[in-house]
Amino acid sequence: MTAKVTAFAPAKINLTLHVTGQRTDCYHLLDSLVAFADIGDEIEARAAPQLSLTVSGPMSEGVPSDSRNLMLKAAKLFDPSGTAALSLTKHLPAASGIGGGSSDAAATLRALAELWDLPLSQTEDVLPLGADLPVCLYPAPQRMSGIGEKLERLPALPPCDILLVNPGIEVATSSIFKALTSRDNAPMPDVLPNWHSAKDLANWLHTQRNDLEPPACGLAPEISEVLTALEATNPLIARMSGSGATCFALFPANSAKTDTALDAIQQAHPNWWVKSGAFFSLVENIPG
Repeated sequence: MTAKVTAFAPAKINLTLHVTGQRTDCYHLLDSLVAFADIGDEIEARAAPQLSLTVSGPMSEGVPSDSRNLMLKAAKLFDPSGTAALSLTKHLPAASGIGGGSSDAAATLRALAELWDLPLSQTEDVLPLGADLPVCLYPAPQRMSGIGEKLERLPALPPCDILLVNPGIEVATSSIFKALTSRDNAPMPDVLPNWHSAKDLANWLHTQRNDLEPPACGLAPEISEVLTALEATNPLIARMSGSGATCFALFPANSAKTDTALDAIQQAHPNWWVKSGAFFSLVENIPG
């Protein structure tokens, strides 16, 4: 058995998020173009006589290390009798619309599959842990629909610079959905285009939506402030990810504008969480 395994838990970005309906059990139906950034948390799993978790890192405050943590829930679901010493170095803000907890749990499963020499869980097996778990299990561009269980692998997205900004607030996803004025909105087109450049992708994204952005801005005006700050840097597009409060902006790959934008926002808002990066993919791990 391998003694130690590390795994990366990338930030999940909902480039689009269309709310297309609601089931009788109250779960909302979604249609979302999901990408991942090379900005994220670090997971380590080591052979140990019992299952445990330690949490450290710049964004670790308030993150539980007991049974409430999704990493431990994922480990128990994967193998109820399995043991390992897990550690999480937290760089992503919690409850921020970029799948931090779900990505951590998914990375934990990837690490434990190698540590315990077991096949990695199937996406349908992890859905009970949350709607974002399936798409985070194999981080790469995907179309996510249903309540998160329907996934379509997509070709690599064109290279882009990404700027992520969070104003340091948490927003309750349930409150955002409750504030929705329409739950039966149009999905994305049946066939997605082939994007040949960052500008091409951004131009298409402008024709799509995040249906949770208006209610989130209504409940948390700080999100509107972030979007205004991002728009002032003249990106290809700026939009909220997931249910917020993190927002993203896309720039052409290797653009000096990205660093300029990051510096400007950090100077104007030193208390905001601001990171830059690029798209990330673990294509080799994706079935199909």
